Amino acid sequence: MSVFALPGWIKPHLYPGKKYADLTREEILHLQNQLAAYKPEQPDVSIMIPAWNEQDNIFRTLSSLSASRSKYSIEIVVINNNSTDNTQKVLDELGVRSFFQPEQGTSFARQMGLEKARGKYHLCADSDTFYPPDWVDLMVKPMDNSSNVVGVYGRYAFVPSAGDGRFLFFVYEKITGILVRLRKSKREHLNVLGFDMGFITETGRTTGGFNVKNVRKFDNAAGSDYFVDEAEDGRMALNLKTKGVLKLVTHPRAVVFTSSRRLKAEGGLVQSFVNRFKVHASRIGEYINGKKVTG
Repeated sequence: MSVFALPGWIKPHLYPGKKYADLTREEILHLQNQLAAYKPEQPDVSIMIPAWNEQDNIFRTLSSLSASRSKYSIEIVVINNNSTDNTQKVLDELGVRSFFQPEQGTSFARQMGLEKARGKYHLCADSDTFYPPDWVDLMVKPMDNSSNVVGVYGRYAFVPSAGDGRFLFFVYEKITGILVRLRKSKREHLNVLGFDMGFITETGRTTGGFNVKNVRKFDNAAGSDYFVDEAEDGRMALNLKTKGVLKLVTHPRAVVFTSSRRLKAEGGLVQSFVNRFKVHASRIGEYINGKKVTG
C-alpha cells in the first residue's frame, strides 16, 4: 500500500468529479462493452454487490471489476436494496444482472445474493470499493488449492476525498493491520468484512448464510443511533468456520481500495480513530484470550 498515492490500476476507474449523469456516451459504451463479458450462464465465480442509493458510485466499482484478469468465468450481480434513486436505471443501462430486495438491510441483500449466485465460489463486494485486476484469482486461489479452506478475506486501504492525502490513512491502515493479526487466533470473524471476503457458495448456504438477529442499515457508523455491533459478514465467518478454516489473503495485488465516507460519517479520520481505539482497547483481553460468541 502506497504511503502518498493511489496505485496506477485504480486511476482509469476514478472518473474524478463525475456523477453518472456526467459520463460521456463513449464512457458509457465502454462500460457496457466491458461488462458484457460478465454474464455467463455457468460461472465459476459469482461477485455479488449490494447497493442502496449508489447511482453515482457503483459505476466506478463495476468499472474496476470489469477490468479483472482471471482464468475463471465470472458473473457480476448487483442486489438493489430498495434504492430510491436511479441505481436501477444505471444498472439497466449498463446491462448488469441485478435483483431487487425490498427489505432494507445489508444482511437481506447479501442473503439474496447468496441465493441467486450461480458460481462455485462466492465473492462479496461493495458498491463504493475498487477491486484490482488480480483480486478474483488471488481470493479464489486458497479455496481452489485446499479443500480445508472454506472462506477467505483480504486487506484494504482507503481512497481519500478530493484534496486529501493518503498519509494519515496509511497510518490508520497499518494500525488496523496489527489488530487483524492480534484477532486472528481467537476472534478471526471480526477481521472478515463484507466488501472483501469470499467463500465456497454451497458451504455458505448450508451453514446459515448471512442471517443475523439485528440487521445493519445505511453506513452503520460507529456511535450512530442505528449502529449494530453484530454484522452479517462476521456471522458468515463464524458459520464457515464450523466446516473448515479461513485464509487471510495478504498479496499486495489483492488489496482493495474503499471509500473513506464511513470514516467521515463517524466524524472524520481522527474521530473515527478515537472511537475505534476506545472499543479495541476495552477488548484486547477478548482478542487475545477469546470468549464465547453470542448472538
